[in-house]
Amino acid sequence: MPVDKGVTLDPARTREQILQVATEVLYEQGLDGVGVAGLCARAGVSKETLYRHFGSKEGLVRATLEARSDRVTRWLREAAASAGPEPADQLGAVFDALAGWYAEPKFRGCAIVNAAVQHHEGAARQVAARHLDRHLELLSGIAARAGAAAPDVLARQILALMEGAAVVADLHGVDGTGRQAREAALALLRASTTRASDG
Repeated sequence: MPVDKGVTLDPARTREQILQVATEVLYEQGLDGVGVAGLCARAGVSKETLYRHFGSKEGLVRATLEARSDRVTRWLREAAASAGPEPADQLGAVFDALAGWYAEPKFRGCAIVNAAVQHHEGAARQVAARHLDRHLELLSGIAARAGAAAPDVLARQILALMEGAAVVADLHGVDGTGRQAREAALALLRASTTRASDG
């Protein structure tokens, strides 16, 4: 695509612009709704520019999902850290943050998991597996600090609540879903730490 005379090219800005548009389109339309031509038109770049930055559509999908995973992981870690030193408060803050997300008008579930469900192989599945591992790292850390009997097991139980709540909020309405998932997660944490102290 021609560049106006006097306009300086900024590859980093161009890459970020393409990622932003791809993030929006991916979330709105899913992987199969993302066409390279449409993406280029919406981002205001040529196909050559897109391929120069990402190599292929799959490369763009991977970069988009990885960037989103980075943002979500950072957001949830910051929510936990801002709640103070008590593990139960940290876990509650994670679910409070998620509940706010579920209530957003354009909420459509987790884009990363949605993409992996659409395509069971390839970049989307690999990024989704790592994304869930990052959630497990956060949750198992909270569980360990709380003195849970089996932090890794508890983290998987809470992850199942997190992912299940996102699906329910997306497909069955958001009313109370986040709060109910929060209560269930804290009940699991209390039960696990009680067993550990009794043992």
